[in-house]
Amino acid sequence: MNTIKNLILFSIVLIAGKASAQQITTAELQVTGLTCSMCSQATEKSLRTLDFVEAIEPDLNKNLFAITFKKDKAVNIDQIRKKVEAAGFSVGNLTAVFNFNNTKVDDKGLATAGNNVYQFLNQKNQILNGPVTATVVDKNFISGSAFKKKAAQLKSDTYANGEGLVNGKKTRIYHLST
Repeated sequence: MNTIKNLILFSIVLIAGKASAQQITTAELQVTGLTCSMCSQATEKSLRTLDFVEAIEPDLNKNLFAITFKKDKAVNIDQIRKKVEAAGFSVGNLTAVFNFNNTKVDDKGLATAGNNVYQFLNQKNQILNGPVTATVVDKNFISGSAFKKKAAQLKSDTYANGEGLVNGKKTRIYHLST
């Protein structure tokens, strides 16, 4: 009897883990500093090393990369930025489709989904359900001048550092604008 009970619990945990893995389905990544097709190829090659990337479609005219993520993998936004920087370039803009499942955004704009904590700059006190297109506005995801301007507006240590205390634990917080 215990074996069946444990098997059912294991299945529920496995299914819940898979459901939360695909939190971000697609992204449009603008890369700055690209001057030729070799630059674009280097960036694409670096991004393809991420195990959660399914497909990449570069647009050389706009320096954009349309990225589709694997359904069974969790997406790490910071790793995307690191791969772009490893190729020798910078992220100019990252807009992604986040899939929320009855995710509560509190009165401060904080929401926890899967393993990620998000700070919405323009949404508070609501439940998010379904796909939401949002732009990551953290440092190194927007231009330096845009970050300084936003940091001056927000006057928030969490925004300046990209981290904050969540349930007493130092946590990476992604700041999003919809």
